[in-house]
Amino acid sequence: MKAHVLIVEDNELVTDALRILFEETGRRVSVAHSVADAVSMGEQDPPDLLLLDMRLPDGDGLDVARALSRIGLLPKATIALTGQDDPKTLENCAAAGCSAVMVKPVATRELLDKAKEWLA
Repeated sequence: MKAHVLIVEDNELVTDALRILFEETGRRVSVAHSVADAVSMGEQDPPDLLLLDMRLPDGDGLDVARALSRIGLLPKATIALTGQDDPKTLENCAAAGCSAVMVKPVATRELLDKAKEWLA
């Protein structure tokens, strides 16, 4: 069965690009543009890899990780995608269950190489 990647990002250009990249590497991809949609999708179809934008229209992307963690559905790889890499942001991401933090703009090759490791 194909690995499931859930992309949580409110920018459609970004989600379209990421969807294409991950689908071309043989992954099954779902996209959510809000915390509420992401939690609902994660409950219905738990992801193997969760990519989280930190700023969403209805809250913090880490709210998705926290909600899925509370119900035992946090994937083995939850990655925060953010424009900040200060100690407080890194601490908040780790506390929410993130496996890693990648600072935007994220290089495509780096993201795909890391995804291969995370999904192994």
